[in-house]
Amino acid sequence: MIYQATQLVNFAQGALAMFCTYIAWSLITAGVPYWAAFFLTVIFAFALGAAIERVIIRPVENAPVLAVVVVFIGLLVILTSIAGWIYTYTIKVFPSPFPAAPLFGNKYMSSHEIGAIGVTLVVLLLLYAFFRLTPLGLAMRAAAQNPESSRLVGIRVGWMLALGWGLASAVGSIAGMMVAPIVFLDPNMMGGILLYAFAAALIGGVDSPGGAVFGGFLVGVLENLLGAFVIGNDLKLAVALVLIIGVLVVRPSGFFGKVHVTRV
Repeated sequence: MIYQATQLVNFAQGALAMFCTYIAWSLITAGVPYWAAFFLTVIFAFALGAAIERVIIRPVENAPVLAVVVVFIGLLVILTSIAGWIYTYTIKVFPSPFPAAPLFGNKYMSSHEIGAIGVTLVVLLLLYAFFRLTPLGLAMRAAAQNPESSRLVGIRVGWMLALGWGLASAVGSIAGMMVAPIVFLDPNMMGGILLYAFAAALIGGVDSPGGAVFGGFLVGVLENLLGAFVIGNDLKLAVALVLIIGVLVVRPSGFFGKVHVTRV
């Protein structure tokens, strides 16, 4: 939604997810049950994302593209530095809500990996229902796709974008909490994951949530298969870069993205 409304990629998305995951870790360490900490973190992430849009992004919405990109990169550096200052750069173990033993006797995927896939599908279904079936979701879609026409029918586009930032931050926090038990928790944990996310979004289409999820599964399968049997684990991250370049050359809009034609 942020990309559709601004035509800009939020480079601070991974840093927001990381920072919110630290909040969840703090709550769990303080004795809050995992799922209570999970939902409290999602609420905090939503409020943080909306506040960032109101306070930082909105004043520069009409600035040149490069200026806004610099603001995104500045947010990334600031959030990473604050997390390192508060929590240090020592790697921390983040708990998993799923049992340690493999589910259903499965030998190929851990119970956490299966659970993370399940959480992803639930979040995707909830987002689909929200954007398709609720008046607020329809208004947010309209504001992202055609801000001028939305203003003419009375939709407050500015607030819709703020809600979009909040929603993106909330979804990012869920991703951070699901991935932290696998990669461990530190201020730079989302660096490589953000690269995979860009590859997934480009393959599926940056304006297609379902396509992005499909792209994520495809990137994960390809980089693990190629890393295990072809190029080795040391070059696994390069698979994402190769996929990004290949998709941009062959089909810039992605498999499920919309092709935009502009008359010049």
